[in-house]
Amino acid sequence: MEQNIDLLTNRLLGGERAAAEELVDKFYQQIYLFFRRMGHSPQTSEDLTEECFIHIWQNTAHLKYERALVSWIYSIAGNISRTYWRKNKRYVSLDSGLEIIDSSQQGPSLIEHNEELAKLKKMILLLPFKQRQVIVLHYFQKLAIGDCAEAAGVGKGTLKSRLNRALRFLRKKME
Repeated sequence: MEQNIDLLTNRLLGGERAAAEELVDKFYQQIYLFFRRMGHSPQTSEDLTEECFIHIWQNTAHLKYERALVSWIYSIAGNISRTYWRKNKRYVSLDSGLEIIDSSQQGPSLIEHNEELAKLKKMILLLPFKQRQVIVLHYFQKLAIGDCAEAAGVGKGTLKSRLNRALRFLRKKME
């Protein structure tokens, strides 16, 4: 997988249009879900995903080979999301696309479990942008701490601190 990403990165840096199409095919769903999980509506998430890929293609020259392609993509998506929220402070979609699945629950406990998950989703959307971003990147997009830090544009220590604060907030609100 990593070798494929390196090859794709080289092709993007070479300006190959087919590489851009492959990038969209490979990452569209993940970036769309990132926007949904950040609290954007389905239509807004689609629009922002398209904007993200246009921005990626227009700024491929700024991609430094040492920097992981995936982190760079999430960095751009995070900036687009942040800009959107600054301009549109109206609301966060409560249908966030956060999918937390635990198939071990059954019967009445499943109903209670689903109620707890719904509450957790709402609490995540109440987090400040930077804390919500690290929760989504690490727990839902499944990025490693180093990749999350790079995508968020902060050091690992700062990312861990934001993650810790976010988790403390969520624990407190869920009690």
